[in-house]
Amino acid sequence: MSWKSEWKKLALIAVIFLAFFWLPIGWGRFDNAVMESLHLTKWYAREHVLLCLVPAFFIAGAIGVFISQASVMKYLGAKANKVLAYGVASVSGSILAVCSCTVLPLFAGIWRMGAGLGPATAFLYSGPAINVLAIILTARILGLELGIARAVGAISFSVVIGLIMHLIYRKEELAKADEQLTMPEPEVRRPLWQNTLFFAVMIGILVFANWGAPNEFAFKLNDGRQFNAAVVKAPENPAAEGAFYSLKVITGASEGAQVSVPAAAIASKTPTPGTWTTLWQNKWLVTAGFALAFSLILVFWFGIRWWKVALAALPAVVLALVLPMQGIMVMIPFAAAVVGLSAITSTHEGEAGEWFASTWTFAKQILPLLFFGVLVAGFLLGRVDHEGIIPSKYIEMLVGDSPNTLFAITGWGGGGFESFVRVIWLFWTNFFSSVFGAFMYFATLTEVPILQGLIGSGMGKGPALALLLAGPALSLPSMLVIRSIMGTQKTVVFTSLVVVMSTITGMIFGALA
Repeated sequence: MSWKSEWKKLALIAVIFLAFFWLPIGWGRFDNAVMESLHLTKWYAREHVLLCLVPAFFIAGAIGVFISQASVMKYLGAKANKVLAYGVASVSGSILAVCSCTVLPLFAGIWRMGAGLGPATAFLYSGPAINVLAIILTARILGLELGIARAVGAISFSVVIGLIMHLIYRKEELAKADEQLTMPEPEVRRPLWQNTLFFAVMIGILVFANWGAPNEFAFKLNDGRQFNAAVVKAPENPAAEGAFYSLKVITGASEGAQVSVPAAAIASKTPTPGTWTTLWQNKWLVTAGFALAFSLILVFWFGIRWWKVALAALPAVVLALVLPMQGIMVMIPFAAAVVGLSAITSTHEGEAGEWFASTWTFAKQILPLLFFGVLVAGFLLGRVDHEGIIPSKYIEMLVGDSPNTLFAITGWGGGGFESFVRVIWLFWTNFFSSVFGAFMYFATLTEVPILQGLIGSGMGKGPALALLLAGPALSLPSMLVIRSIMGTQKTVVFTSLVVVMSTITGMIFGALA
């Protein structure tokens, strides 16, 4: 028996025992933080796992099985044309409106297929960061200059971060490139156009199943007034007493103003007409069209018997016709479709079976880490307008335009310390915002209302941009998964690059704004 290993086990048991022995149950902030971690995990499970992550897992699994390694290496490999590789990787986010967690299976897929470290990390950053919808919303809600700065910064970051990662690990990349040169050309199972259409259909299901509601509505108040407005902040429960909407008026007597309207004063709220609204109202019909095309591909290109596909799809079709396609009810037919697809692919002896096995491998590796990370993030930071163990007032006082609030709350003003703080304040606020954004979990588009609240509390424009550039691309859950994919060292370097570049960009923007 190795007593050294036994002592380690004993020490671990002692730590766990003491942690539970002194567990501060009954302390209000701790109890609330525990509830916030559960609330955030529940929300994440409802809003992101089934509609976002599960399709992403199937896409990632398909990358590993149906896209040849030679194709990945040709466009994204260590020896690929750098302009083409970084160009493809840096604009991917404009197609995939995904969060920092949903992009992980896709990143893992191209990484394992031989993509170069530079293009792969450029894709990893750009996937959640360069979201056209989020950039438009940023410009409308937070101002045009922040919207433009976010777009330019995110595209530039993806390329620069990728190039720096490549340079730091250039010896490893050169060795990978030499190995790739000696690899034989793999057998192509189907033409390129078929694979392209197959992935386009799956991406269509992912995009339209998660197509967000329009942000602009026509409001009619009980007193007869009418106006169009973008929703900056909506109450969780409009029927609750004291609930109110924070709105930015688009048309009406107060055009351009931001107003707070009690939910009880609103007689009606309808989406303003337009392409976005039309697509949102018909999103499940569009998704169903992609699903039909997907079913035909399974039959004609993958050789799965038509009656198996029909039998697997039948429960989802019936449930979609019977149940109201809104709220949590939409999850039921979608879940039935996922179960049906899993059943017919997992039992197939051909490439469809390989596809499911690859998908399941990604799910096993990524899901546990993501849920653990979301629990921790919820415990520490809470949700929008709900505090975790860290009080939000401390975050707000640390990212203002000046340190006056910090001195007022702490009483640390005066003397050499105040002079020192004022000298480093520009760096500190942007650095703190970048680190805070890197660890906090932002679902797609939620960073905008969060920033709206922080700016309203005195946050400077520089720190706001720093948070916008670091927040959507990283989170504590995503860091845990990235570490499992490419190792601790590369994860630390990638995270550090995002934080450093966000800090510098925020400082420059804050000085110029």
